[in-house]
Amino acid sequence: MIIVVSVGGSVLARELNPEKFREYASVLKEISKKNILFIVTGGGKAARDYIGVARALGADEATCDLTGIEVTRLNARLLIAALGDDAYYEPPLDYNEAKKAGMSGKIVVMGGVAPGQTTDAVSAVLAEYIGADLLINATSTDGVYTSDPKKDKNARKFETMTPEKLIEIVMKTQMVAGANSPVDLLAAKIIERSNIKTIVLNGEKPRNILDAVNGKHNGTVIEKE
Repeated sequence: MIIVVSVGGSVLARELNPEKFREYASVLKEISKKNILFIVTGGGKAARDYIGVARALGADEATCDLTGIEVTRLNARLLIAALGDDAYYEPPLDYNEAKKAGMSGKIVVMGGVAPGQTTDAVSAVLAEYIGADLLINATSTDGVYTSDPKKDKNARKFETMTPEKLIEIVMKTQMVAGANSPVDLLAAKIIERSNIKTIVLNGEKPRNILDAVNGKHNGTVIEKE
């Protein structure tokens, strides 16, 4: 299979702990033995901190986005270092570079691409561009809920859902100030138009990703009925 995994900065680099990167690297190496693997890393708290300072200094929003993108690429470089010879040697800067890098037989790790796109969206576009069989979104929650489970104790988790339902949930969630959406709207739209099988799961434990690849997980599966 061709697999794209979006790893949120909140789970990969909440704190810069070498062990977390090593743990991820071990699992990704195992997955790559039988699959073609692409990873998109988020920026997490560090990206938000840098963006906050840039904004306070008067930087425009595109520049703030570019600042965050640099942090996602730093996280990508750390994961590449953890993967060693199993990884392509540097983060691709765009989708075409990523596709070419995939021909190396190595694990391809990249960060953000352009202002206005989160790494959720980057992973979805990448999956579309390379014809991926599976997109995995490893985040800080264990799936998609009817509302933000961190704020609503009555939130119910979806075991499966259609892309159309995902868009509905994301739009409803993003309209609430400070809400935590499972993926962003652009990513949801890409998933819908390309009908990419997607699994949203908790990435705190990297082995959850391996379980998803093997068809055993407790996340939310998104695909057309």
